[in-house]
Amino acid sequence: MNARILLLPLALSFACASAPPGSTPSSRAAAGEPADYFPLAVGNEWVWDDVSPQLPAGGRRSARTVRIVAKTDDGYFRDNERTDLRADGECIRDRVRRLLCKPFAPGAGWRSVVSVSSTERYEIVGVGERVEVPAGRYDGCVRVRAHNRAGPTSEHVMELTYAPGVGPVRLETWAIVDGVAAPQVRAVLRSFRAGPR
Repeated sequence: MNARILLLPLALSFACASAPPGSTPSSRAAAGEPADYFPLAVGNEWVWDDVSPQLPAGGRRSARTVRIVAKTDDGYFRDNERTDLRADGECIRDRVRRLLCKPFAPGAGWRSVVSVSSTERYEIVGVGERVEVPAGRYDGCVRVRAHNRAGPTSEHVMELTYAPGVGPVRLETWAIVDGVAAPQVRAVLRSFRAGPR
């Protein structure tokens, strides 16, 4: 599992125009600031399990730890994978893309131009959701879907679910070819630890 998938959705290019199977948007808005859904502080740590569908039945769970190790001079928080994140008044962003933006209402969206040939489209598809992962049960979650065209008949989609006070708790990606969705990566939060402020 690529570590950059975990904290940053992150070094992947995502794509899709179709919704993955079994996902439906919520219908209400959520309150709060982006920083409420992704606490950035030196020492914060997320431990992830890879539970991707392509793993063998009863397969291994490979843990990946992502830890914020420093704050840069220009206000970004850097993790142990050299990914930089920061919160401003409207969004959580890395150095290229906006990952989670207000308003937290189903259908709200934004775009991030990540290269000359790639624009990622983001949409809030769920608010106020309850998510259960090995780290616990979280209420009031916000689910974001990122889309990016990979070719004339192929797309990728990524969904990242953020829990208030914790950050990302679930990540799923799909490849969509000729309208058929194939699950690729699924990662769930095993544990979260907040460092000193």
